[in-house]
Amino acid sequence: MITTTHLDVGQQPSGELARVPVITVEGHPGGPTVYLQANIHGAEIQGNAVLERLLALCRANRPRGRLILVPMANPIGINQKSGEFTLGRFDPISGDNWNRQYHFDNADLDDFCQSHLSSDDATLCAAFRQRLKAQLARRLASPWGLKTGQLLALRLQQMTVDADVVLDLHTGPISARHLYVPDYARANAHRFNIPLNIVMPSDFGGALDEAAFSPWWQLSQRLAALGRELPMPVDAFTLELGSQEKLDVNQAERDAAGIARYLESQGCWPEGTHKVAPEPQYACALANYRALYSPCAGQIEYLAPLGEPVPAGTPVARIWHYERLGQDGPLYTEVTVPTDAIPVLHFASANVQEGTELYKFLTHTEAL
Repeated sequence: MITTTHLDVGQQPSGELARVPVITVEGHPGGPTVYLQANIHGAEIQGNAVLERLLALCRANRPRGRLILVPMANPIGINQKSGEFTLGRFDPISGDNWNRQYHFDNADLDDFCQSHLSSDDATLCAAFRQRLKAQLARRLASPWGLKTGQLLALRLQQMTVDADVVLDLHTGPISARHLYVPDYARANAHRFNIPLNIVMPSDFGGALDEAAFSPWWQLSQRLAALGRELPMPVDAFTLELGSQEKLDVNQAERDAAGIARYLESQGCWPEGTHKVAPEPQYACALANYRALYSPCAGQIEYLAPLGEPVPAGTPVARIWHYERLGQDGPLYTEVTVPTDAIPVLHFASANVQEGTELYKFLTHTEAL
């Protein structure tokens, strides 16, 4: 059964409610609860198409468990336009990144662990989920109020607490497809069939994937220090599905199949239900995911094909200085990459200032 409800995540100055659709797929019993969200950044629309294609897969072959799909998760950011561009990566009032405003407080985690050392896994996990829900409720009830982005994030986050899997669908600026992989969940990441992968620590930094997995990772680490083992009960990933301001339904179908293939490993479908054409998959540690900054200002010609390895010393951009037209001397500055690398994304504009982040690269790569 597939149902649609709506969640109010904010209110516009005109009095209109900012409302997002919530599509719930009730599958056969015995599977996980999966939460999938797209378009928290206004210009990052590709994830909506992926959710539509995933819903089609669910209609064709009913999964086990429950899937909660939240497309167009940030109507405020989606409607934040300037001319033909969508600006909605940051809250226009506070300047905060919409995807850095989720919440977790580990202040009393040691006390919680001590009180549940003898609890079985099911009891412990149920109690921890209640603790997370209570934290969010207290945060939302602050007598001092919260910022627009915090209200939006926390109302969305409340839907994730009961999930066993959380997938947050994004895009880059001009970008190849890539995946943020928590180190503990690396074993199954290849199933998404995403070619570029950034393996990251399990700390909390305010993003949705971290808000989903980091509390449980911290809990499992504290319990392990006390001699109590708890297998990680939650997986969460951020999927970067191409470039902003772009909709590619054919690619969305392939990425939906990759997500479904990953969900097979979580029990939503039998193994082998969904087929994908395998792609080479590279990985690097987050510490080796490097930005290359512009050495000068000008108008840039990007040279490096995204997703393809380039050796050290390769020219990856030319910065043209058209203010020098009619003068002697070079018209452009060549920018090279200082080490062997794979370009993942580049700046969306051809106008750059000195110090602009031109590219991001995987370096010191290995097979996923």
